[in-house]
Amino acid sequence: MQKLGSKKILAVVSDLFFSVKINDAAKRAGMSVEFVKGEDDVLAKAKAKPALIIFDLNFDSANPLEIIRKLKANAEYKGISMIGYLSHVQGELKQQAHETGCDMVLARSAFSQNLPQILKRHSGAV
Repeated sequence: MQKLGSKKILAVVSDLFFSVKINDAAKRAGMSVEFVKGEDDVLAKAKAKPALIIFDLNFDSANPLEIIRKLKANAEYKGISMIGYLSHVQGELKQQAHETGCDMVLARSAFSQNLPQILKRHSGAV
């Protein structure tokens, strides 16, 4: 249940481990998280101006780079932070995500380790 005034996160994530981790960290940060699986859902839910959209850049069936590209190309979604995570050996995908407009791209391990601080920053908490 979303608290009045709480900030929302969209997560384009298929991995159950990361889904649980994101959900737990969001609760601790006083944020709500909604998991979405495809481009249409992301674009529709992004109209509500979530504080953050998290992308599993290896979620191939969701085509995260194309979603990021569409979000960045539309002024309606300006100001929404986008963070992606991937395997640490995927340097080319990391570069593509940055070029597409992903604000921050982290290795899975760094994302997992820094998730509480990332969400705290986006929640508006000091």
